Amino acid sequence: MVNEINLPEYKTIVFDCDGVVLNSNAVKTAAFYEAAKHYGVDYATALVDYHVSHGGISRYSKFQYFLENILGQNSPNADELNDLLDRFALAVKSGLMACEVVEGLPELRAATASSNWLIVSGGDQKELREVFEAKGMAKYFDGGIFGSPDPKNLILERELGRGNIKRPALFLGDSKYDAEAALDAGLDFVFISQWTEVVGWREWVRNESYNQCSQIGALCQ
Repeated sequence: MVNEINLPEYKTIVFDCDGVVLNSNAVKTAAFYEAAKHYGVDYATALVDYHVSHGGISRYSKFQYFLENILGQNSPNADELNDLLDRFALAVKSGLMACEVVEGLPELRAATASSNWLIVSGGDQKELREVFEAKGMAKYFDGGIFGSPDPKNLILERELGRGNIKRPALFLGDSKYDAEAALDAGLDFVFISQWTEVVGWREWVRNESYNQCSQIGALCQ
């Protein structure tokens, strides 16, 4: 339930992408397995488990972790990292293009017409911009579409410094990392539950006293 959220008061609204604007969490999860399956089922499954438990963190960080901590490589080879990234990108792009878009996005944009909208995602920035343009959604995000390789905390800090994010600002996300990044940057946070992969999210949201909403379209109802 969302309590005491007055959307028109926010000068900036920041959206995560996967699981918030696009129903793409399952696509990303499958792509991590696909990218690593040539190392063997156990290794690929371990990567998927790490990905799901660290939602919102970029693919670059996750594959670096895979090489160093799951495969146990002391000095991961750059070519091997790039190969994983290429395999992942190939597996995920067609899936993103076919992903369901959250309902109510135009209505929410109309209800917050004076707010600056941004995407701040763990997804690849170039890939995100291509997908949002192709789906006709880029027009809503007048503040820009940002993603990895820069992590969310760095993007938020940078855009705050540029004045592109103005407080009061609201972050809409579906992961624990989203909440951490938002609060560290001084943004209000609402957890979006519709497509989240956070295990036990109800208890976590309750314990942390976060505002929660099923999906972003419901915010303007």
